[in-house]
Amino acid sequence: CAFIGKLVFFFLLVKPFKAFSIVLSNIIFFYLLPLHASLLYTVIPVSGGWSPLSSDRYQWLEVDLGERTQISAVATQGRYGSSDWLIAYLLMFSDTGHNWKQYHQEDGIGVFPGNSNADSVVKHKLQQPVIARYVRLIPLDWNPNGRIGLRLETYGCPYDSDVVSFSGHSSLVYRLSPRPRISKESISLNFKTLRNSGILFHAEGQNQQSITLELEKGKLLLLLQKGRSSSPDSRHLVSLGSLLDDQHWHYFAVEHHSTHLNLTYDTNKKKPHSTDLGFDSQKLTGLSTNRNLYGCLENLLYNGLNLVYLAKQKDQRVTGNVTFSCAEPVSVAMTFTGPQSFLWLPWMTGSSSGGMSMGLHFRTWNKEGLLLTFDLPERAGVVWLYLSKARLCLQIHKPGSALNDGQWHNVELISRRGHVTVAVDGDEGATAHTSPSLVITKESNLFYGGKTDVTSHECTNPFRAFQGCMRSITINNQPIDLIMVQQRLLGNYSQLQIDMCGIIDRCSPSHCEHGGRCSQSWSTFHCNCSDTGYSGATCHSSIHEQSCEAYKHKGNTSGYYYIDVDGSGPIKPQLIYCNMTGSRHTRPNTNTPCRHPCVSPLRSIPHFEYTSQDEQLMAIVSQSEHCEQEVAYHCRKSQGSPLSWWVGGPGVGQVQNYWGGAQPGSQQCACGFQEKCVDPKHHCNCDADRAEWTNDSGLLTQKETLPVRSLVLGDVHRPGSESAYRVGPLRCHGDKNVWNAAFFEKETSYLHFPTFHGELSADISFLFKTTSSSGVFLENLGIKDFIRIELSSSTEVLFSFDVGNGPLEVRVQTGAPLNDNRWHRVRAERNIKEASLRLDELPAATQEAPANGHIHLQLNSQLFIGGTASRQKGFQGCIRSLQLNGVTLDLEERAKITPGVQPGCPGHCSSYGSLCQNHGHCVERASSFFCDCRPSAYTGAFCDREVSASFKSGTSVHYTFKESMLNELNGSSSTRSSYLNPDMTLNAENISLSFRTTQSPALLLYISSFYREYLALLLNKHGELEVRYRLDSSKDVDVLRSKVRNLANGQLHTVTINRLVDSVSIQVTHTCKQTNVMCLSPDLTELDPELGRLASVGFTGCFSAVRFNSISPLKAALLHADTSPLTVTSPLVQASCGYSSGNPYAVETTHHLSGTRESSGSVESGQPLVNAIRSDSALIGVLAKHFFKSLIPDLISMLHSIKQFSLKQDCV
Repeated sequence: CAFIGKLVFFFLLVKPFKAFSIVLSNIIFFYLLPLHASLLYTVIPVSGGWSPLSSDRYQWLEVDLGERTQISAVATQGRYGSSDWLIAYLLMFSDTGHNWKQYHQEDGIGVFPGNSNADSVVKHKLQQPVIARYVRLIPLDWNPNGRIGLRLETYGCPYDSDVVSFSGHSSLVYRLSPRPRISKESISLNFKTLRNSGILFHAEGQNQQSITLELEKGKLLLLLQKGRSSSPDSRHLVSLGSLLDDQHWHYFAVEHHSTHLNLTYDTNKKKPHSTDLGFDSQKLTGLSTNRNLYGCLENLLYNGLNLVYLAKQKDQRVTGNVTFSCAEPVSVAMTFTGPQSFLWLPWMTGSSSGGMSMGLHFRTWNKEGLLLTFDLPERAGVVWLYLSKARLCLQIHKPGSALNDGQWHNVELISRRGHVTVAVDGDEGATAHTSPSLVITKESNLFYGGKTDVTSHECTNPFRAFQGCMRSITINNQPIDLIMVQQRLLGNYSQLQIDMCGIIDRCSPSHCEHGGRCSQSWSTFHCNCSDTGYSGATCHSSIHEQSCEAYKHKGNTSGYYYIDVDGSGPIKPQLIYCNMTGSRHTRPNTNTPCRHPCVSPLRSIPHFEYTSQDEQLMAIVSQSEHCEQEVAYHCRKSQGSPLSWWVGGPGVGQVQNYWGGAQPGSQQCACGFQEKCVDPKHHCNCDADRAEWTNDSGLLTQKETLPVRSLVLGDVHRPGSESAYRVGPLRCHGDKNVWNAAFFEKETSYLHFPTFHGELSADISFLFKTTSSSGVFLENLGIKDFIRIELSSSTEVLFSFDVGNGPLEVRVQTGAPLNDNRWHRVRAERNIKEASLRLDELPAATQEAPANGHIHLQLNSQLFIGGTASRQKGFQGCIRSLQLNGVTLDLEERAKITPGVQPGCPGHCSSYGSLCQNHGHCVERASSFFCDCRPSAYTGAFCDREVSASFKSGTSVHYTFKESMLNELNGSSSTRSSYLNPDMTLNAENISLSFRTTQSPALLLYISSFYREYLALLLNKHGELEVRYRLDSSKDVDVLRSKVRNLANGQLHTVTINRLVDSVSIQVTHTCKQTNVMCLSPDLTELDPELGRLASVGFTGCFSAVRFNSISPLKAALLHADTSPLTVTSPLVQASCGYSSGNPYAVETTHHLSGTRESSGSVESGQPLVNAIRSDSALIGVLAKHFFKSLIPDLISMLHSIKQFSLKQDCV
């Protein structure tokens, strides 16, 4: 193929060119000398080319090529020897000279850049060649110092095709003789039609299988049918394309290979789910039911065989009543492109008297828009017909279905004898009585699409201009010639595109991901992401974390969470239980595998299915640091291997001949690996053929072989042979991606990876920490496009990219510096609608993408991490958990072989240490951290789970300090115990506890020494809190009272007591803190008997989080009773103080503790504990829910004597 034409003469290099013609909107300069307009010859010094009389956007140049031609390129040049040239233009194509279609390049760009002077040639190669007979160029912009001026040339090849026309009642049938089924088959065709429904082809195969392609509401539906059943499993429906009833050629192809279907429509491709349906056709036809195609088919190919050509040759295999040409009905449409678009027409007098009628067809995506308006004679009012909420309104609201579905709808407005009727799509709608009758005179002006100023109380928003297409306008049953309108011979218009319908379906194909529902208006589309688990303008980003580890480091505790393993990838989120109580989180699959037995005469083969989909399961296994699954096999009279094995791993799995506790490939069980089998001659207990029951159990820990898919249990059908098995749930620990990090030592250090592919949507997330004020985190370049994320200053992160519309930037600024050597999280997303950037938990910043701009991000260089190819300042610091479109880049492996970059990054406690609560201590690991809860009265992953117990009368806990504890409490290095060194004293103590009770008076806490020095915490008979100190056995008791009343109200209260030398502060819950200075109180003496009576009564209630300096006696009693110096009498019930219950004894029991630990004697219920203490010890009465029993542990300490007393209050 070669150059095919010029503005004036068109020719082929190999054969003469057929007749051509040129149509111009109007003309001021035009010369018919052939070479004057030629791009290839411009030496003749005579003005040449085209320049219209008026330079505006209503001009065009149209070329008739004489026949359908495959056009591959166009070139333009300004008018010779002038200042006239085009800066930008549109290209339109048509087969008939009507019904024009605008050419759009990739990304939907329709504007072609033109020339910068009159002499240079600008050539554009069409990304997708166009087959058309007519070419129309519409100027959009031109030299501001000149006029529209043009010389045009087109390039391409002749196009031959075989066409067949269907009338709606005709069909074409192709029959095959029986033949073996072939592995690969295909059907392809081109079609065009003005009707939105009809059968394109129907193919029947063997076993009553069939495939049908039909047009339904302008969309292609491909129906795959297995047999005659109507069940959903036997039918598979695929929807393709939209707005295909535009009387333009569209391409469709289906290819069947093995169990896969590949579909192509126009330039789009789609792969439905696998199917075993074959269309090894016995019959291929254009006829199925009474919904036959009204339109044309071209180049109908079956396995490369042209069926239309065979029909033209009257091949006996092809029969049908069709014509071998394509009828082209003329349908002139208009496109209302914006708010200023309108059409004005004069009234057309009809032949009938006393009535009038108007009609039109329209299609649109908008819910609102004015269709028609006109004034009534003598200022009697205004009539308007418009869409409101996708329904038609004529002064009153007309109920009906949505009319903004993009389909053509027919509207008729009829007025006769005082009644106005509106009919939509042939169905009579609303009828209204008008008095006087609705009369229109020849002076009336009808406005379509806009140009109105009326209001309505019945229907909303009547002013919004119509955006969409109209055609088939009639006035008094007389059709309007829109070509005359275009030529300004009838009516007037503004900003209309006549003789074309420019509607675009922005939801086909849909850019909404992960099942998001697409809706649209004339200019844009919207994605409804509800119930998808994803968010963003295109439902791209997951709202769930990718692992339990990620939830853990947000501070979440154990529970069920949705895990999206691949983030924005195709794998769906799944509900998983995350156990975060240990140093490593656990994420088991939610259900134990289900068993499906299969029994053969010689063996049993149970198969297992998992509630998670296979791709979800394998993604979790791959991402986790460690996975395990228990398999237990109990047997009697079994010879085991080699008659038994199991199958595990990805897909259908592979045969495994080792068992839990042994190494893969060893053909052993755990007992063989440990050399502890019941018969040393065998490697498994169940190989020994013993008459008694035995078992082989253990954990399978090789991730490559998990999960277990099935068991094959042989030798179980011999007489006397029995077996039982259990397969446990799959449990996985850790996330090897979340801590994958690299440290960039210098600003010139970087890692490089393959090119990032995120053409239509891209999301990037990572964490960083640094002490530098700027640096590039990530960069990937293309020829012109690029994407980059950088720390632009100590308080700002910048996300920038270019997809061909010019650089777009999104910035997030913080009030605090980011170079604080703490971890910060960056999340950036770019899609065809917008770009967003989020930093830590700050609100996301967004920038909308340009309308009708380029949308593909085209990169071709390596991806640079921590550095840049554009020689900008690199990043110095740590980057971890870097993910691009849900895929984690392995920074550590690449860092191992890259100079200047170190794998891993320590120092996590600086960022996550605050997660360790309640005096928990953050401990560093090479990757990750954990909270050491030993100094805390709480437990859990973050020392945030309360340790509580309920008490009833008779329950007590006695705790005795050992020498090392006393040294720790006192901060002394002395190796002598307090009873060996009576002078050892405590200068300070910090006590905290929470309680709930309805009992008063009640003893809460008692701490005493061998010398009868003590501290007592109690509720008096008024429910007030009292702290009683006796710091010297020869002195009287000091009593401090809180001003908070009625603490025995069944609510949870927290008490904190801090003493430093002679200053004591008390705080109850969130009240003001009381600070006291101790002294002798001579009026408070001889109260020991009262404490004894309170202790003998016992305590009913709940205590939680009891802590004395670094000792947590209640936690020790509940969780570490075997290793702690304590005594528990009567059951101690672990419960929760954090909520109230209607029944004071309806506690949540986890376990009970009783017995004696390291005690010199028993402590009986009711005996005054103050008389029983003969060593350094303490008593704590602990409350649970509102009703726990008396906890009386003995905490012994030496309290420093205090000589003064005063009181002050501090609200904190």
